[in-house]
Amino acid sequence: MAQLGFYYDMTVCTGCKTCQIACSDKNNLEVGTTFRKVFDFEGGKFPKPWAYHLSIGCNHCADPKCVKNCPSGALYKRTEDGVVMQDKDKCIGCKLCTWSCPYGAPKYIEKEGKTGKCNMCVDLLDMDEQPSCVTACQMRALQFGDIEELRKKYKGTADIKGLPDSGITHPSITINPNKEALK
Repeated sequence: MAQLGFYYDMTVCTGCKTCQIACSDKNNLEVGTTFRKVFDFEGGKFPKPWAYHLSIGCNHCADPKCVKNCPSGALYKRTEDGVVMQDKDKCIGCKLCTWSCPYGAPKYIEKEGKTGKCNMCVDLLDMDEQPSCVTACQMRALQFGDIEELRKKYKGTADIKGLPDSGITHPSITINPNKEALK
């Protein structure tokens, strides 16, 4: 099975949040609910302050805890590409997936009484298009494709400050980090 994933270059990300907005628009999410979020980190002190941004959504992990802990079977991985999907009809709204994911990817949607999450815009993928967050990124900080190819091409890491240890779920993401973001 191929495993699709994301490459994120935090050295060029300006923190504009266009990826976050594009994702919310594509998924028709209400204000306050985001499947992709841009976090801002800053530190240091004069004369050497630092800042960086982290754009993160569902990492479509090789070992997704949300899938393993979903009691209704609503969450599953597509066999053809490893995308973590959700069958909303099976979701019982128990929130166990939201508590299980170390990245906080599944979100409880109060209005529906169910959870929702990034599905890598599979409707667009099935039409040979890119996820909306990737096409919206003005700096091209986000890319997507076969995760092994992305890892070979960019030689990034999934272990940076602000993220859990990649050994927990083996996320399908590789990041070109700022030096301040390295653990």
